[in-house]
Amino acid sequence: MKKEVQTIATYNRDRIRLAVSLFYFGQGLAFASWASRIPDIKTALNLSEGQLGSLLFALPLGQLATMAISGSLVTKYGSKGVLSIAAALYALTLTNLGLASQAWHLGVALFLFGVVGNMCNIAVNTQGVAAEGLFEKPIMSSFHGAWSIAGFTGALIGLLMINLQVSPYTHFWFITFLVWINIFVNRRFLIGGVTNPSAKRGRLFSKPEGVLLQLGVIGFCSMATEGAMFDWSGVYFKEIVHAPQSLVILGYASFMIMMAGGRFVGDQLIARLGRKRVLQISGLFISIGMFIAVLFPFIVPATLAFMLVGLGVATVVPTVYSVAGRNAKVPPGIALAMVSSVSYLGFLMGPPLIGYVAELANLKYSYAIIGAFGLLISLLVSKISAIR
Repeated sequence: MKKEVQTIATYNRDRIRLAVSLFYFGQGLAFASWASRIPDIKTALNLSEGQLGSLLFALPLGQLATMAISGSLVTKYGSKGVLSIAAALYALTLTNLGLASQAWHLGVALFLFGVVGNMCNIAVNTQGVAAEGLFEKPIMSSFHGAWSIAGFTGALIGLLMINLQVSPYTHFWFITFLVWINIFVNRRFLIGGVTNPSAKRGRLFSKPEGVLLQLGVIGFCSMATEGAMFDWSGVYFKEIVHAPQSLVILGYASFMIMMAGGRFVGDQLIARLGRKRVLQISGLFISIGMFIAVLFPFIVPATLAFMLVGLGVATVVPTVYSVAGRNAKVPPGIALAMVSSVSYLGFLMGPPLIGYVAELANLKYSYAIIGAFGLLISLLVSKISAIR
């Protein structure tokens, strides 16, 4: 009887892990679908690099605008309820991006996409922290790996849609229906209730814990790099690498698949080498990859370089969120919102910075600047004692 109870408990634990992973996957699929069509939408709206850079401000601005609300909602109502609603709305707001016929339409749609996306982000990562607590080993990177696999899947679907000449709007509705089915099937397996009852209630805009601020800065550097890859990799391959139209998405896809692979092996590497050493190596990978892409802007070396960058960013954000979510003094939803507030400034500043530098000089110089963030990650990690 005892063995049977243990088997049932293990099954429930594994089913919860699968459900949480699939919610990460659904969110990643929606975002990747947008990223895969950026070059097409840029061309359709006749946008310059600077104009696109300005419009890309809207998405992380929407994310930042709701940081306080998201953390409070998750803490008050639980991540299960917030995630169930927000995930459905996130997929729906994706379709608005395909309707844009003028630049300001795209800006408004991106802002709304960011608003709902942030609610999903805080809620799904709170679920991830709670699910990881059911296991005796780190699994947070694997959740983010599911997000990355979705990114690669979204890139492939995007490539198929481009070659079939399917409009972004029709493409985005197809993704929305897939996400809604996923929510319907897996919602009941999410973890309900309070994820960290021992933590004291707190407010997002109270003075943040020092370690949370430090983690946020590391997240900032990583997310600035991710933003550069998500929003500009297709443009980089088109305008700097001069890849054929059918291969423009290759840079983004190579980055995503290596980021996903790195996240699925990241938990094992962290268990063996420790968080600090893995993050230090990750920072070096980011810098080396970016600089190779700048110095050798040809299809083969640039693809390999983007793969190295993917490995570099793989474990940074999952590790930052995992450490933040276990803070004993702040509830997970609030702690994650604090760290995300700083981290998402990277998403806010990175892509537009690339656009402005590219407008003034060249897109290669933009990527060289982002490459310096990898070195900064390695230096910062060495100084934070909470990361072991």
